[in-house]
Amino acid sequence: MKNYFLISLIGLFLVFGCNSTDEKTLPKETYVQDNFTKNEVTITMRDGVKLHTTIYSPRDKSVKYPILMQRTPYSSAPYGAGKMKTKIGPNVHLMKDGYIVVYQDVRGRWMSEGIYDNMRAYIPNKKENESDEVSDTYDTIDWLVKNVENNNGNVGTWGISYPGHYATISAIDAHPALKAASPQACIGDFFFDDFHHNGAFLLSYFRAISLFGTYKDTPTDSAWYSTPDLKTQDQYQFFLDKGPLKNLNDYFQYEKLDVSSASNKDKIDDFFWKEIVEHPNYDSVWQSKGIIQHMDKVPSTVATMIVGGWFDAEDLYGPLETYKGIEKYGKNNYNTLVFGPWDHGGWARNSVKNAVGNYYFGDSISLKFQKEIETKFFHHFLKGKGDKKSGLPEAYVYDSGKKEWKSYDVWPPKNVVKENWFLSNNQELTASQKSSTAIQFISDIKRPVPYSEDIKTVFTPRKYMTDDQRFAARRPDVLVFETNILTADFTLAGDIFAKLKVATTGTAADWIVKVIDVHPADAKENNDKIQDHLKMSNYHLMVRSEVMRGRFRNSFEFPEPFIPNKKTEVTIKLQDVFHTFKKGHKLQIQVQSTWFPLIDLNPQTYVENIYKAEEKDFKTQTHSVFTDSSIEFSVLK
Repeated sequence: MKNYFLISLIGLFLVFGCNSTDEKTLPKETYVQDNFTKNEVTITMRDGVKLHTTIYSPRDKSVKYPILMQRTPYSSAPYGAGKMKTKIGPNVHLMKDGYIVVYQDVRGRWMSEGIYDNMRAYIPNKKENESDEVSDTYDTIDWLVKNVENNNGNVGTWGISYPGHYATISAIDAHPALKAASPQACIGDFFFDDFHHNGAFLLSYFRAISLFGTYKDTPTDSAWYSTPDLKTQDQYQFFLDKGPLKNLNDYFQYEKLDVSSASNKDKIDDFFWKEIVEHPNYDSVWQSKGIIQHMDKVPSTVATMIVGGWFDAEDLYGPLETYKGIEKYGKNNYNTLVFGPWDHGGWARNSVKNAVGNYYFGDSISLKFQKEIETKFFHHFLKGKGDKKSGLPEAYVYDSGKKEWKSYDVWPPKNVVKENWFLSNNQELTASQKSSTAIQFISDIKRPVPYSEDIKTVFTPRKYMTDDQRFAARRPDVLVFETNILTADFTLAGDIFAKLKVATTGTAADWIVKVIDVHPADAKENNDKIQDHLKMSNYHLMVRSEVMRGRFRNSFEFPEPFIPNKKTEVTIKLQDVFHTFKKGHKLQIQVQSTWFPLIDLNPQTYVENIYKAEEKDFKTQTHSVFTDSSIEFSVLK
């Protein structure tokens, strides 16, 4: 039986989530069937591997159409004659405006042949018949423009999350027919996106590991992987009870599913989990998989529009670094940035009300992007003049504090200055350093700080990015520093650096910094989805947060222990924000050393490989943060 439910539950959830839609904005479900024909083909790559490709072509043959393509590891289902998607393309406007829409299962996934490699490495100087995802994309585009009827010779690519990564790939050493690419929530480097953040393992993604690491040796239209069943709704307690990461190894061997791919193995080892366990540092394996290092290979003939969400828990690093990389090397490139108040893939949903978790940002934000930005971008470069005069701004960004869009000629804006604010005594965040004393707290390995107060189990966490942080501020192992009530608006636009001076009684520690907008007491609820136990009065909105695994403070490739009780510098880069802390609010910084089970527990005793740490390695320690620590803000003047 074809497991389309599992495809939807896992693959599509990773991209879009499960927000409701406003049916009034959507065409009827038979629109695609009434207006398109579907053709499933296999396209042979230069090394002989055949990739399954589905082509939706407009029935009206009176004009020639551009091609819009998405390459995906999440399946181009439904498969089979007469079975069609009910929505195709990036949005309903593009679906109705006349495009040939193509979906392809990438190498080693679903109905495509070959061996899948998670974040398959780019090969800069390929030998004859040597392949990577860049060449697979090139070969696919070459076949499409030569073999698909009624195409106008112009190709665009798009995708969200992992498909967004493949959209980035398409722009590297690009085929001449590729005119526009829109990587959205695109993975940039697996040591800083998704499963790792600055070397810390996102334990909360543990259930998604098998989606990417389960062996498959032949095409299949059914799910060949399974996801672990925690058998509980309390993931905090589940992971606490499991203890060291090595105790999770048993979850990454699976009974062979009865699919068409026969094997003489009874067990399938998860190759992605093995990769994570055996490569705890930023070694050649992870370095080779990074794609942002190759933005100098994006030619000026490809227009790019990078899209992301300020509250994307999965892929915030990737789109920002992709945009900045193209800007650095592609001085003549048309390269734009769009960032809105969205979680992962929120811009592709059709909800009128736009909220992330408990926090409401406004109406029709995603619908406006789809109609006025995304559709206009592809139309100009695939159907229009294709010059740099697209009518779109260089940076179209949403101020998540003022709740309004702004346009800039460059990102970050030119009128941004760096300001250092200091973590002072008496929970103060001050514009000048007052002392250099130590503030201590006990990091209890048995009572780690939760990342959310919700008691539930999630496949991938998202809501926490805007969660109320009062529950954390009231713990003794979370240090709090905040300004006085602001007498004028204070806007941050760009990246943030936490320049900590710390010490620990142990030899290892993680450091987490959160930037929080403390709302006034008279703030009112304007989101009917806010959790019943919360009020907007004094709401502690998390604007940005990040972790640094302390062993990587000087090098991600060569970790090192702390010297017990020695004052040490730890700098954490927090990704860009665009947020105004409004008059009457306060800006708060929280510092802690556990964030569970968003990230795994640090033993707080240095070991060579945390994935192989023993129970005895985990010890409660006392940490110190010194008051000459500072936060460097990018302040818009």
